[in-house]
Amino acid sequence: MMILAVESSCDETAVALVEDGRRVLTDCIASQVDLHRIYGGVVPEIASRKHVETIDSLASQALEQAGLTRRDIDAIAVTYAPGLIGAVLVGVNFAKAAALALGVPLIPVHHIRGHIAANYLAYPALEPPFVCLVVSGGHTMLVDVAGYTQMRILGGTLDDAAGECFDKVARVLDMPYPGGAALDRRAKLGHEGRYALPRARAGENPLDMSFSGLKTAAINLIHNARQKGEEIVVEDLCAGFSAAVSDTLVPRAMAALAGTGYRKLAVAGGVAANSRIRADLTAAARSAGAELYMPPLSLCGDNGAMIGAQGYYEFLAGNVADMTLNAYATKSILGEAL
Repeated sequence: MMILAVESSCDETAVALVEDGRRVLTDCIASQVDLHRIYGGVVPEIASRKHVETIDSLASQALEQAGLTRRDIDAIAVTYAPGLIGAVLVGVNFAKAAALALGVPLIPVHHIRGHIAANYLAYPALEPPFVCLVVSGGHTMLVDVAGYTQMRILGGTLDDAAGECFDKVARVLDMPYPGGAALDRRAKLGHEGRYALPRARAGENPLDMSFSGLKTAAINLIHNARQKGEEIVVEDLCAGFSAAVSDTLVPRAMAALAGTGYRKLAVAGGVAANSRIRADLTAAARSAGAELYMPPLSLCGDNGAMIGAQGYYEFLAGNVADMTLNAYATKSILGEAL
């Protein structure tokens, strides 16, 4: 089954062609990083307009690179939630028009389910059940992936997402956008013990997390040092902050794995590219004798291929939409309204 997949939930326009949920023929991505860098973050209106300008030609480019025509497309998959509402709407409306014109099924895909499915592309032998640690700019959660479309949230952040905290601290440190990647580069050069940063325990569920206190502590440390004219060793602060985030994520991921009795742990989302988190997860999984699945950096960020991968399994489960499909800024990974 050949699926043309569309992703436009934030600041990347992406169109991919994926066969049977596992084989990527092409994955075309038009990044908007340069447009948003001068603002220090994504400007939703600019993102939406750029998607409108780019999406049609990008779809044609994807077909050309794959050596296919529109007749070869069996279905259209699209991110319908969550994300910047204007940006998501561009992709949804393009996908609806394409599905209607071609007479093929329209498959709605939750963005976070797509991130999880990136692991199927990186590891063709991977099958559920497994635990997935999802860490991105807007989401941080532990998911019991009992089946390709059967999922259960085991725990998650009660406030800020880990990725948001990386970006906010990087911005206060005057690092270029995207801040999380810049902070990671500086952290590799530092020593984590110089600054004392908190590790929060959140709520009654031991798998829940909190990052707002850590973010506030780091920002206050930076502001107080500047007000006193004291020098901040940026590399050491970045190393300490990365360690604090990892110390929150990794033990809970391993506890979730132990609680389910599974032996497979996957990671998904843009923050899965963070070098400290990847290293700590690798060590923890090795110590526990668990199988660890981490997508390559190219599949950690937003891309169309992951939407095509999950779209295939959504189709097999009968999850198709008609022309009333709408976009949603927020929606649970379980499909429930938030």
